[in-house]
Amino acid sequence: MTVLVLNGPNLNRLGKRDPTVYGSRTYDELAALCRHTGADHGLDVDVRQTNSEAVMIDWLHEAAEAGSPVVINAGAWTHTSIAIRDAAEMLTAPLIEVHISNVHQRQEFRHHSYLSDVATGVIVGLGFEGYVAALGFIASQLDSDPPG
Repeated sequence: MTVLVLNGPNLNRLGKRDPTVYGSRTYDELAALCRHTGADHGLDVDVRQTNSEAVMIDWLHEAAEAGSPVVINAGAWTHTSIAIRDAAEMLTAPLIEVHISNVHQRQEFRHHSYLSDVATGVIVGLGFEGYVAALGFIASQLDSDPPG
């Protein structure tokens, strides 16, 4: 089973962008952690990042067509994009919304998510470990599904 780990704007700047909020680890370290965690759970993990909203929507459409689970950190689009929310709503497999920082301890505009109501679950404030938890949850859901 392939799980898409989709990351939105500015996440390619991890390690450089505000380390007091996002930590000092890089995007490449995050991608490697996700792939390693997936392998530990028998999952093929495809980690992607884009600063283009249209590309993110296309990836969500791809996941919807394939029936693929998704872990998404939509970054700022979480709080602004109805289009990404509508694309995410089409998913039939689990969707886990992840945020590295605790968005509820930050600016008021970050407290609202357009994705949370269509997500299977939401993980905030656990740093990179949020991705580990999301992938573990998806693996547990796939293991519990009856064959066929």
